[in-house]
Amino acid sequence: MIEVLKNTKLFEDIKHYNEFDMEFWYARELQEVLEYTDWRNFNKVINKAKESCKNSKNNVLDHFVEADKMVVIGSGAEREIKDIILSRYACYLIVQNGDPKKEAVALGQTYFAIQTRKQELAEQFTELTEDKKRLAIRNELREHNKNLAEAAKDAGVETHQEYAVFQNYGYMGLYGGMKANDIHKVKGLKPNDKILDHMGSTELAANLFRATQTEEKLRREKIQGKENANKTHFEVGKKVRQTIEELGGTMPENLPNPEKSIKQIEKEQNKLNLENKN
Repeated sequence: MIEVLKNTKLFEDIKHYNEFDMEFWYARELQEVLEYTDWRNFNKVINKAKESCKNSKNNVLDHFVEADKMVVIGSGAEREIKDIILSRYACYLIVQNGDPKKEAVALGQTYFAIQTRKQELAEQFTELTEDKKRLAIRNELREHNKNLAEAAKDAGVETHQEYAVFQNYGYMGLYGGMKANDIHKVKGLKPNDKILDHMGSTELAANLFRATQTEEKLRREKIQGKENANKTHFEVGKKVRQTIEELGGTMPENLPNPEKSIKQIEKEQNKLNLENKN
């Protein structure tokens, strides 16, 4: 049985590139990393992932490509086995349909969610300015925070005070133990300023991943009890932080403060829209 590594670097280690410099993964290698000892069982997870891909109106063949692979067996001989070439999105769907009790699967869910989302943002935001990126991510985060609040409530986080504690656990995981008030002080904000309105696009994206993955985990695992919900939020935040570190990124608390707040940008944008109408 493969020893589970305590970070997401193992998913980077099994990544390959084709002649067009496009990244891909082999299903057999992913199977080992995710600690599935039997190919038939892992293939069931792959089939669920294919179904999810189809339901999302994506072409399955664009993300799951059948392939033959030579492997070394006893005495140095080789034999051909069936394998599948996977896109990043295919890997994301596989870990989402995998056994969440497996630590490697949980790590994979965080890793591929971040990588998939980064690619989506990169494709959408290539032509956007930093201010527009911030606005787009902040608006998306507003919507996902509503969904997160609903998922937390379903788990047993009922009062406003309990939700504030729940949010603090997420921040503590992502910011290395810092609570909302600590982040507020580090950023040098005024009492009524909102933390999320004073984050750059990179920091906002990290918090978006934290929110979306926590919501999914709460719902997927049907977590009950505010203590368990708090623990889940902390663990997801911590894994997002761990992934950022493994990828060589800057820790969120060390990212620079933008000069303008989201409110300032929105005010400027609204003024510009009015001028364009006139």
